[in-house]
Amino acid sequence: MEGNGTPHPIPRTVEEVFSDFKGRRAGLIKALTTDVEKFYQQCDPEKENLCLYGFPNETWEVNLPVEEVPPELPEPALGINFARDGMQEKDWLSLVAVHSDSWLLAVAFYFGARFGFGKNERVEFYRKRLFQMINDLPTIFEVVTGNVKQSKEQSANQNSKSKSSTKMSEPQSKGVKMSPTTKQEEDSGEEEEEDEQGATCGACGDSYAHDEFWICCDICERWFHGKCVKITPAKAEHIKQYKCPSCSSKRARV
Repeated sequence: MEGNGTPHPIPRTVEEVFSDFKGRRAGLIKALTTDVEKFYQQCDPEKENLCLYGFPNETWEVNLPVEEVPPELPEPALGINFARDGMQEKDWLSLVAVHSDSWLLAVAFYFGARFGFGKNERVEFYRKRLFQMINDLPTIFEVVTGNVKQSKEQSANQNSKSKSSTKMSEPQSKGVKMSPTTKQEEDSGEEEEEDEQGATCGACGDSYAHDEFWICCDICERWFHGKCVKITPAKAEHIKQYKCPSCSSKRARV
């Protein structure tokens, strides 16, 4: 149970942690945009150290920090109210937004380390996957300052559902490859995008698409549409090493 008195289930999977992240993020954005007047009034500099909390149910709250030490969850920035009257409102809100972004990441990866990912041999893959899902969303700072590029917003909106079942989930059966361009993780984003677009399904021959679930064979390293090899994202979660039908038949003959 958190500060707003509402019990929240503990997220243990990548999807649950990301859902928790999105809920808290939505609440914080609401406080700093649509509810900004109410938020401003609650951050009275005459009060004690105050924190801005976001909750999984997309609500927010300005309150004193928790008394328990160490806290159940990472705590947001302390004393945001003290700087309110000493800065331009726009600059103050931007500062709170930056600290809120940092807090969200801390909470998300706390859940990953404390309750789920650390117990899985593919922890590195899950951490990368979670970060990629988070990175597809504009930061709170970008939203509050209006620096969100249109293309990024459109990409996030159009792919918010498909991303969890394509580039993020393509390798759900693999602990090594993150996408058809894992070997070029350090290359530019443009080069990665071009390589992704050039990938083809080893079964049907169609090109890579962001709205479809893909999976890579650990043996021949070819990529396949999940539907072509009858593998769903849920089923892929439980496969430690995926072998395509062709490689499976070869192993069987040997």
